[in-house]
Amino acid sequence: MTDDNVLDTTIHEPSMTAGEVEMLLFALDRSRAQFAWKCGGLDAAALNRPLPPSTLTLGRLVKHMALVEQRYTIDFTGEAPGPPLDTAEAMSDPDWAWRSADDDTPEQLYGLWRRAVEHARDSLAKALADGGLDQPAKYTASADGVPPNLRRIVVDLHDEYARHVGHADLLREAVDGLVGEDPPQ
Repeated sequence: MTDDNVLDTTIHEPSMTAGEVEMLLFALDRSRAQFAWKCGGLDAAALNRPLPPSTLTLGRLVKHMALVEQRYTIDFTGEAPGPPLDTAEAMSDPDWAWRSADDDTPEQLYGLWRRAVEHARDSLAKALADGGLDQPAKYTASADGVPPNLRRIVVDLHDEYARHVGHADLLREAVDGLVGEDPPQ
């Protein structure tokens, strides 16, 4: 992409007889594309515009979802988080992404999200090739010590997007009137 403020909204439709992995990845990538379409191409003023009484903004959603991508990728890889999730403030303050996004430029926010998605896609592809959906998480475990499998992690990541695409839909409509379900292809 040539414009740092434009996010990839391409949706690759699977065949009508696609298997479980292909369908899970399609659902996740479709939600990512919807999110990118609703949040992409905006300047700082638009990204930081709340819809009162909420303080939620598209910029805060973009940063939050970048960190969500990074957090779930830890379970694919077992590796420690990278920047900016590895900072002391980010690790100790659950509201850090929501507060700090206002200080970031659109280019920083979009770049952070784009890199997080690319890393998550690459890491997920490697994990799937090395054990499939039934392998346990490499980092997270439930309260009883049982790690979720990769299938659960992918579904949970998709659920994060499903939740926030609706928020982004309302916020974007308030910013410039953009409406619709899927980005134009």
